[in-house]
Amino acid sequence: MPSRLSAQAIRELERRLGKEQVLHETEDLHTYGYDATPELKSLPDVVLFPRTAEEVAYVVEFANQNGLPLSPRGSGTGLSGGSIPAEGGVVAVMTRMNRILEIDEENLTATVEPGVITLDLASAVAARGLFYPPDPGSQKVSTIAGNVAENAGGLRGLKYGVTRDYVMALEAVLMDGSHLMTGGKAVKDVAGYSFRDLLVGSEGTLGIVTKVTVSLIPPPKAKKTMVAYFKDVATAGQAVSEIVAAKIIPATLEILDNTTINAIEDYVDIGLPREMQGLLLVEVDGHPAEVEEEAAEIHEVLQRVGADTIRIAQTDEEAEDLTAARRTALSALARVSPTTILEDSTVPRSELASTFNEIARLTKKYQLTVGTFGHAGDGNLHPTALTDERNTEEITRVHAFFSELYDHVLAVGGTVSGEHGIGMAKVGYLERQIGSGGVKVMRRIKNAFDPDGRLNPGKMFIPEDPGNGRA
Repeated sequence: MPSRLSAQAIRELERRLGKEQVLHETEDLHTYGYDATPELKSLPDVVLFPRTAEEVAYVVEFANQNGLPLSPRGSGTGLSGGSIPAEGGVVAVMTRMNRILEIDEENLTATVEPGVITLDLASAVAARGLFYPPDPGSQKVSTIAGNVAENAGGLRGLKYGVTRDYVMALEAVLMDGSHLMTGGKAVKDVAGYSFRDLLVGSEGTLGIVTKVTVSLIPPPKAKKTMVAYFKDVATAGQAVSEIVAAKIIPATLEILDNTTINAIEDYVDIGLPREMQGLLLVEVDGHPAEVEEEAAEIHEVLQRVGADTIRIAQTDEEAEDLTAARRTALSALARVSPTTILEDSTVPRSELASTFNEIARLTKKYQLTVGTFGHAGDGNLHPTALTDERNTEEITRVHAFFSELYDHVLAVGGTVSGEHGIGMAKVGYLERQIGSGGVKVMRRIKNAFDPDGRLNPGKMFIPEDPGNGRA
């Protein structure tokens, strides 16, 4: 598709932002036409790298003056197509706004620019004896503003919550060029509408975040990690329900099925038993006495439910190896086939066993290879179809598999996305969950912030004449 920008417009961008902040050659644009979501790609007309909030405001002004869509982007680790420029136009890459502006030890907050890498923030506050709990699987490369846009979760979500639970203040540029400041360092603040909560999880459709203040907490004094193996993955799911029903809230409670266990073992070779059908990774943390007590109670539950083997990590290194292996799950599965289509079905914890049974039934029905892992303590599962997008007949079966799986998920009170967002990939599913009335209300909110519909279009909302399933 030919660029909608004239040579004169490009020169003006280079004059205002600097040549190194502007990409417009076709070969450069391809990198910014996709994210980590398979099958989806759309090239922008130009890619810009603002370095200040003022430059972001200029980018907004430029997009408006030229009648172009504008899509904000972080590191491109999204799994729902949220940062793909669905209608071309301008991509504003926020990764060069990457300073940690303040770590406030008196108020237990950190203030950062949008492009700060999640793990860099966690490491910086840890050096001060503080703790930033949200830990998405992409934490080594994902940005804080990307986490805010998707309300990212992570392995510690069960006990510590998700990104929304730690965002205290945001600054953003809106599509009319105005600067919005919402929230602050005060722990209690009910002055007016909570725009902060509206922006978190809005997938870049309401404003472009330029500054984030997050809350910090003291780190736990002790932790203990254990792994349990099961001959049946549904039993592993039942164990999760039993642990929580026993009023124990681990810091981490992760699940892997047999396909994922074998993919990880092929990848990192740490001695996972290939014959086991399910694995639970459990970590408890807190005061040392509390850790010992909860670990013993969990051990008892796992034995009662029927775990085949229970192993307690004896060293910090062994515990870290187990956690690191879990974090490689998607990378390991991605090595198995050319295309991995990973979904984000989330159910009440009591429905984990039934959902694993449904995944097994549908896998057989549609003759697919599916590896499932996820944050079991949250009921958040990631069934991952190992396929090849060049095989159109198989891809059709993959989408039918997920469509039918989401029928089950919604029937048992679940959600079509626990942490990856709707983006482009799930616009056909959103109305199934919230109904046409819910979509209409969301459209009205979107129109209030972005009446011309230029900011990150093609995300979240089904078309006016929707089809079924994945759009």
